[in-house]
Amino acid sequence: MNRHAIVSTRIGDLTLVASDNALAGVYFPHHWVKPTPETLGEQVEATDPLLSEAARQLDEYLTGERTSFDVPTVLRGDEFQRRVWSILEEIPYGATSSYGEIAERLGDRTLAQQVGKAVGQNPLSIVVPCHRVVGKNGALTGYAGGLKRKQFLLDLEEPVGVKAGRLF
Repeated sequence: MNRHAIVSTRIGDLTLVASDNALAGVYFPHHWVKPTPETLGEQVEATDPLLSEAARQLDEYLTGERTSFDVPTVLRGDEFQRRVWSILEEIPYGATSSYGEIAERLGDRTLAQQVGKAVGQNPLSIVVPCHRVVGKNGALTGYAGGLKRKQFLLDLEEPVGVKAGRLF
């Protein structure tokens, strides 16, 4: 059974979607690819055990207390999307990758545009870290949650040594 709750976070409201016993979506208010009513399911209180745990982990992440998530997840997409999302899950906290680098990992650098589309359709924003994907030469590119949120997330994850180096 699909269900969803809207939770307030330090980066704004997020819609958390559960499918049975797994988190299936984390959506921003103006998300590019909106979930269908069937995907959302009924709206429930954020006290739902799974959604409550997901909200807690997101809060810990957004306050710098957590660097990864262990809430059960399910990703639904075509084979190419799932391959791209699997690579996103491998990008370490505090690191970034480019669309071209992901395309190379898939065996064909010319797939960069398709990679970008798949990244933009990631239903588990933040949890599957699509914010860690940047453009060529580290350029900040589109993000379903907006570039300000993407910058916030990248700054949050920036390694301490890099932050300290910018202080002087």
